[in-house]
Amino acid sequence: MTTRRHFLRDAGALALSGLVLPTLANTHGLFSTANPYPIGIQLFTLFGPMNEDPKGTLQKVAGAGYKEIESAFNTRGGYYGYSAKDFRKLVNDLGMTWRAHHAGGAPFRPRPTPPAAAGTPPAGDAQRPARPAMDFSKMPPMLNLRDNYQQLVDEAGEGGLSYLVCASTPVSTVDEINKSIEVFQKTGEAAKKAGIGFAYHNHATEFDPVDGGKTPYELILSQTDKELVKMELDLAWATKAGKDPVALFNEQPGRFPLWHIKDIKDDKKTITEVGNGMVDFKRAFSAANVAGLKYFFVEQDMAPGGIESITTSITNLKKILA
Repeated sequence: MTTRRHFLRDAGALALSGLVLPTLANTHGLFSTANPYPIGIQLFTLFGPMNEDPKGTLQKVAGAGYKEIESAFNTRGGYYGYSAKDFRKLVNDLGMTWRAHHAGGAPFRPRPTPPAAAGTPPAGDAQRPARPAMDFSKMPPMLNLRDNYQQLVDEAGEGGLSYLVCASTPVSTVDEINKSIEVFQKTGEAAKKAGIGFAYHNHATEFDPVDGGKTPYELILSQTDKELVKMELDLAWATKAGKDPVALFNEQPGRFPLWHIKDIKDDKKTITEVGNGMVDFKRAFSAANVAGLKYFFVEQDMAPGGIESITTSITNLKKILA
């Protein structure tokens, strides 16, 4: 299983349109048709295609019915080779809205892709999609929140974004967590001044205890300002960690304005199309008001089926939430 965290780590890194938010009143099922809420997609789902042909891939994304975009790590530099202003125009011209961007919490330090990793899944892991071979030596330097938070905030403003999101950061020790918390606070303050929200995206490891028994998730939420640092809850990773998203929402109401609509199979290893796994999306969406949900993005890390996979996800998601 290839995930953004695993992908970035292996590369040497640190690392829905017509749905509406449930108002719990005058609704039939989870959603009312009165206030349409667009379906979004995290572009790490289409990592390869977006690096090869950003415009052509976005045209297909729009054709599949997606209306909101969350951008991510890429090998072209900037925003898939575009400036923030130009990427915003490209997305808008296709009838979509660039809503959020993922940035690393600390510097990206790539190393060459091992030859065996290109095109061939690791032995004994046939379900894991192969990591594409890439020459990182030709990739422009990536900005990170530790060193470039103000520039990233400024560019988020130029792109008209609603949120800047930390995609991944070191959280293996209390010292790493504390350093990350400092970065989050500074970024949150700068983002607020710019009229932009800031959030942290979790993986499953944020729910693993570190020195002293606390989890990174607990420490981040308890030691940051709830008005400056929000969460983008990845439903699949929370489920993998054995956490109930609704319980998390109840513990920190209003602190989860962003979600990743990701599914995972019963083996808790294989990321799959939305609706083809074990995540209880209906239960999560029933608590959307408690969570403070504003935007959500379908994600299937480096989806092996590409456009076919995202089409399956949006079709299934509409059925799930009908």
